[in-house]
Amino acid sequence: MRKLSFFDKTILILNLFFGILLLSSCLGPFISVRTFLPLAFFGLFVPISFIINIPFIFYWVFRKKMIFLVSFFAVLISYFTFDSIYRFGSSNASPLDEDLSIMAYNCRGFQFTGQIKGPLTGHKIIDFVKEKNPDIVCLQEFDRRATKLLPGYDYRYITPYGSDKSTQAIFSKYPIISNGSLDFPETLNNVLYADIEYKGDTLRVYNIHFQSFNVAPSRVKSIRRVFKSYGKMKNTFLKHEEQASILDQHRNNSPYRVLICGDLNSTAFSNVYHIIKGEMQDTFEVKGSGFGKTFDIKFIPFRIDYILVDKSMDVLTHENFDLKLSDHYPVLSSIRL
Repeated sequence: MRKLSFFDKTILILNLFFGILLLSSCLGPFISVRTFLPLAFFGLFVPISFIINIPFIFYWVFRKKMIFLVSFFAVLISYFTFDSIYRFGSSNASPLDEDLSIMAYNCRGFQFTGQIKGPLTGHKIIDFVKEKNPDIVCLQEFDRRATKLLPGYDYRYITPYGSDKSTQAIFSKYPIISNGSLDFPETLNNVLYADIEYKGDTLRVYNIHFQSFNVAPSRVKSIRRVFKSYGKMKNTFLKHEEQASILDQHRNNSPYRVLICGDLNSTAFSNVYHIIKGEMQDTFEVKGSGFGKTFDIKFIPFRIDYILVDKSMDVLTHENFDLKLSDHYPVLSSIRL
């Protein structure tokens, strides 16, 4: 460091910070939150730390310093650790009419205006679903008033009246022969499941909505709020692992092949995602492109909404939609059994 100027030393300190942050995040999927909580926080910022490390590589190469290897290896290792950190465009196959299409969408009660102001937001969401016309739709934060606006789905399972859980819905064009709820303890969030008959087979579809953070970054403007938000997030991370364990056990006892759709409220760089994905396929990893952003927060391309399918299924397409009608963005996939 003797040959470095003060400016270069400052850059190096920042470089080491973001390089170590990115490399540490690579351990997140494999270590429980209860073992080392900070990794859960590191995982939230993987896309940002990944992007920030890239200019450091070019800076040190331009300066002809071997220090570029710090960020180079951090980016390389994280890219291969996280298959879904960024996906270069995959060629989608052309699905046939008999192939199965699935949509997952957190609608935020159909009332959130996002960047489109006005009372017709809910109707615009309905129009979008009708336009894409998926065979199965998994909706989180559902509004029962939208039920009658979705014709063409003869089969549905909606959170029962009188439940203390937030309302979710599974709409299907194919018969639902049984259904149920996992009833997560001490939370409004939950998972519904429906067993759906399709092409002489039965598939179990889980509609997930894991614990919400209930933290608005724009409101964290004081030290007191920082500590309060930290406490909330810590409890949420612990809840996520508890809920992931419940779902994992239930999924493992399923007599049918499984699809998991919805709002995990965790990034793909977390232990929770690692548990839930298991040996399943993430349709984004197979056919997605870019960062696959599904949640609206400034500067950070969060992907927290997923479609996961059994490894025996062929993933034909995956689409992310930049539809600003909720704080989440819908995802749509086509598969072939």
